[in-house]
Amino acid sequence: MAVIIKSCQSADKHVQADLILYNAYVYPVAGDAIAHGAVVIRSGKIEATGDSDAILDEWGKYAQETRDCQGAFIMPGFIEGHGHFSGMGYNLIQLDLMDTKSWEEIVDSVASKVAQAQPGEWIIGRGWHQEKWTTPLMNSVNGYPIHDALSNVSPDNPVLLGHASGHASFGNAAAMRAANITSETPDPPGGHIVRDQNGEAIGVFEERAMAPVSEAYGNYRNTISEKEKHDEWFYAIEQAQNHCLKHGITSFQDAGSSYDEIARYNGLATNDSLRVRLWVMLRHPYETLQEKGLDGFPILRSGQDMFTCRAIKSEVDGALGSFGAWLLEPYSDLPGKSGQNTTSIYDVKGIADMAIEKDMQLCVHAIGDRANRVVLDIFEGVLSQKDKGFQSRWRIEHAQHLNPDDIPRFKTMGVIASMQGIHCTSDAPFVVKRLGEERARTGAYAWRSLLDQGVIIANGTDVPVERIDPLENFYASVTRKRLDNGMEFFNEQAMTREEAIYSYTLGNAYAAFEEDIKGSLEPGKWADLVVLSNNLVSCAEDSIPNTKVLMTLVGGEIRYEQQ
Repeated sequence: MAVIIKSCQSADKHVQADLILYNAYVYPVAGDAIAHGAVVIRSGKIEATGDSDAILDEWGKYAQETRDCQGAFIMPGFIEGHGHFSGMGYNLIQLDLMDTKSWEEIVDSVASKVAQAQPGEWIIGRGWHQEKWTTPLMNSVNGYPIHDALSNVSPDNPVLLGHASGHASFGNAAAMRAANITSETPDPPGGHIVRDQNGEAIGVFEERAMAPVSEAYGNYRNTISEKEKHDEWFYAIEQAQNHCLKHGITSFQDAGSSYDEIARYNGLATNDSLRVRLWVMLRHPYETLQEKGLDGFPILRSGQDMFTCRAIKSEVDGALGSFGAWLLEPYSDLPGKSGQNTTSIYDVKGIADMAIEKDMQLCVHAIGDRANRVVLDIFEGVLSQKDKGFQSRWRIEHAQHLNPDDIPRFKTMGVIASMQGIHCTSDAPFVVKRLGEERARTGAYAWRSLLDQGVIIANGTDVPVERIDPLENFYASVTRKRLDNGMEFFNEQAMTREEAIYSYTLGNAYAAFEEDIKGSLEPGKWADLVVLSNNLVSCAEDSIPNTKVLMTLVGGEIRYEQQ
């Protein structure tokens, strides 16, 4: 049998490879897997792939370095399809509550922070989720705790704890005082202050109601020097990059950054200080976008393809866990409530018009079935202005709960379903409770139904809402099982392993108009790849979460290696 070497050009004495990874199972995503494969890297890009023996015979004598991968699995680097880059960085240096199992545990964590804090210093954390606690609450409203215990351990330090979903927050009495929250404070449009039977705020603020406490924290931040805030941001970004590389992530799609952050990211890229490729959505209210405009946008592939901002982010609803997902019918466990429309439909339409004028992608957060239908309606109306064949690749971020009638519309309009596999299993304990059996079965995280229609799914974790771990996310995508107790959520909607890998690599690249430079191991593309301890295509199901990241390369450089 003839051995085929895929290459940009034939090797000769004048062409030297920088690195050859050989003796590996090479899974290129585009094209056939190579069981005893090798990858040739030159000038940051993939020069050739093929059988190890043939590659070494052709290229070995001209290589600066060769690495025996000892049978490891090589695939394109994971692309995080929806996350919050600086949010992840800050979460790494603040109070992380994601693994807490009870309200008491959270109170204890805050008490420990208070013991180290100065009077008046704010205690900031994120990651709590009342549906994931194993210890029942003594006093609660709609399943939420009441602030008393938290206020008692932190009487002089305002506490602001973000819900895991990012669509609710918890403040203690000191934080509410700082925000002037009283029993007379009205609910804002698109938000809800959760109150007890006497009308007193319990400390939980849903959606737009989070703003006053966030603004009070912002006022506190204004007392901190600009240098200190600047240094803290860069430190958080450095931690975020290290965290990505450790988990085999070579590119990150950021779901919403400000004008200022985008300028900083672009500066890092042009100064060769980014070690993970960033693709970012600009996110501001419609009024701010109108005021500041979009001069200078889109920003395409600056700093050797390290940074792009070609999308605008908006949202129409909240999260299911905090009763904010906008539904066609009321919640099964909260009759009479159908969620929140968090942003005016007219504003979303205005942002859509701005996006299409600048030939930028529009990415809209929609979780509930009504929210998804409304966004599809907006897309349909605005995109009809373009000629047939125009590729907008507009995206619905999350697309978690769909009415089955709306699923074919994604394919018809070429809309990307930007979904997060881990949300399915993370939310599984309460989805049926919120939606009822039928809605959950037919429209919740409906990957199979979307894939069978030919819809592109962009996979990710929504970090810091969930852990960024792509292996745990991959496991959820192909099994729809929880790791802690094996609970399975309608596994007929699972992806195949090949589909899940595609959704985490070339699918995400396509969703960002970047499939020509990354997402698969093809000659001419950037050598962004990950070396794993297990073959994700064939290993035992229960070994997937135990897979180790052995090496992460970005642009042909080894940016992480397991010690």
